[in-house]
Amino acid sequence: MLKLKNICFERDNKKILDNINLEIDNNKFIAITGPNGSGKSTLVKIIMGIEKPDSGEILFQEKNITNLRIDERANLGISFAFQQPVKFKGLTVYDLLKIASKKDLTKKEACEILSKVGLCAKEYVDREVNSSLSGGELKRIEIATVAVRQTKLTIFDEPEAGIDLWSFNNLIDIFSNMREIVKGTTLIISHQEKILSIADEVVLMKEGKIEKIETSEDFIKNNVIKTCCKIKK
Repeated sequence: MLKLKNICFERDNKKILDNINLEIDNNKFIAITGPNGSGKSTLVKIIMGIEKPDSGEILFQEKNITNLRIDERANLGISFAFQQPVKFKGLTVYDLLKIASKKDLTKKEACEILSKVGLCAKEYVDREVNSSLSGGELKRIEIATVAVRQTKLTIFDEPEAGIDLWSFNNLIDIFSNMREIVKGTTLIISHQEKILSIADEVVLMKEGKIEKIETSEDFIKNNVIKTCCKIKK
């Protein structure tokens, strides 16, 4: 589904990504973790097209997307969720879901999607997507927009950032059911053990390189989280 071949990226004469090779299969939940500055966020931005690699290739569904724009990659089925979801003054949740779905989405369909991400549909479907919503609510609405698109690859950059513990625990339940909600592959950057524990595989990055790839069970058992990532339980 996704192949990265010899991806290199430098900024200000410093190697951020050093010959990255990674292959991700369909319908997988993959977590990327590692110390701050290890290149995690840069890697996913390169996959989405926000940054361009200095060398190497990116293949998605066997198509070379290395030189494609962000919108072209989105049209192929790649979605990107930022640490801080975007607010849209004057736009309701229902409007946002209709735009994301690219079809004449009914309110009933919108409510079904909102329910899947743990929001009371009646309370949220007509709400404006603005600062009155909490960080956790915005994160769940963002996941709903991804779900309604049914993208093949969904990328989350530290979804736990900026939300309270209650909202985080609710997000864990959503990510646990991500395959049913999104029906595609999920790639998520996180330092949180609870998120890493529900992944199929964990990719550990260090100093711009992939140090190892393990099942989540082996990764946690080997205590890599505590020693390398300094994860807070």
